[in-house]
Amino acid sequence: MSAKPAARDSAPRTIAENRKARHDFFIEETLEAGLMLQGWEVKSLRDGRANLKEGYAVIRNGEAWLVGANFSPLPSASTHVEPDPVRSRKLLLNRRELDKLMGAVEREGYTLVPLSLYWKKGRAKLALGLAKGK
Repeated sequence: MSAKPAARDSAPRTIAENRKARHDFFIEETLEAGLMLQGWEVKSLRDGRANLKEGYAVIRNGEAWLVGANFSPLPSASTHVEPDPVRSRKLLLNRRELDKLMGAVEREGYTLVPLSLYWKKGRAKLALGLAKGK
């Protein structure tokens, strides 16, 4: 009986982690969100050029956005694209998750903090924490 080869993306591979978040906040719940990225951002994430320390998530017009996270462009970035390392990136959540987060953030004084960025089945995912400040 031969052993099965391990699946390529069986375990999520971490790109960046926000260790400071667990120190500054009480994390009460975590969610997984997808990210809308441009091509140069995906390439820089594959190279591990992401920083979540200054990042946070906000909800504007019923949509979640990652603000302040720094994705450094590769030096060989395309010439026809003007990379903006700290642009706001849309987070992909379903309506039920968004409604729950809106209620918690607006009424109960919670904050949305990015905890880690990782690959899952070839897609970049962000672990978001619903947190209260210490």
